[in-house]
Amino acid sequence: MTRLSVNINKIATLRNARGGNLPDVIKTAIDCEEFGAEGITVHPRPDERHIRYEDVKKINSVVKTEFNIEGNPIKSFIDLVLSVKPTQVTLVPDAPDAITSNAGWDTIKNESFLKEIIKEFRNNGIRTSIFIETKPEMIENAAKTGADRIELYTESYADQFSKGKENAIKPFIEAAKIAGSVGLGINAGHDLNLKNLRYFHQNIEGLLEVSIGHALICDAIYLGLENTIQLYLRQLSK
Repeated sequence: MTRLSVNINKIATLRNARGGNLPDVIKTAIDCEEFGAEGITVHPRPDERHIRYEDVKKINSVVKTEFNIEGNPIKSFIDLVLSVKPTQVTLVPDAPDAITSNAGWDTIKNESFLKEIIKEFRNNGIRTSIFIETKPEMIENAAKTGADRIELYTESYADQFSKGKENAIKPFIEAAKIAGSVGLGINAGHDLNLKNLRYFHQNIEGLLEVSIGHALICDAIYLGLENTIQLYLRQLSK
């Protein structure tokens, strides 16, 4: 079974554009679960331009499925995660000024750094995942950090999908095989949508979770949030 975790950052972006509390981020998290989402994802950044640290604490108190917090493990992020103790933390090496995540970890160069952080999270009962590209050596070395899972960075798959889905999926099939061989669970996320999700799901053995935000929220503007979540869940059905 592949779980659908809905990233609600874009809801916070819309709220922050106007001020006040519309749309209500906390209510959205509750509604997403009621509509069938099997997890809630947030990615707080230091400038709090969308999800705020205080949002994270409030969302944690209402989530009944799984709560996944993504982010660059700077001190303030680490402190937040340790105070909240979500189901999962996904470590992403994004720069403070990045519009969105745009690269995976170099797990060789950053092995010692990641080991230290992951050990602390695991000691606090938090499942850890590393945002990563499909390079075999990076996936193999991810296992040495103590991480439980990797999250495959799927932008290249989404970008190449319309040009030839068979070629677009090949590196990810191989990456999943390598991850499985070294004992890492497999998550995926970035630019997955209603056009490309089913094919990805059908071809990636052992896919445990997809985290989807931007495309899902865009679809919800036209189709409604409940209907959209159900449509995404159908792409993940056998």
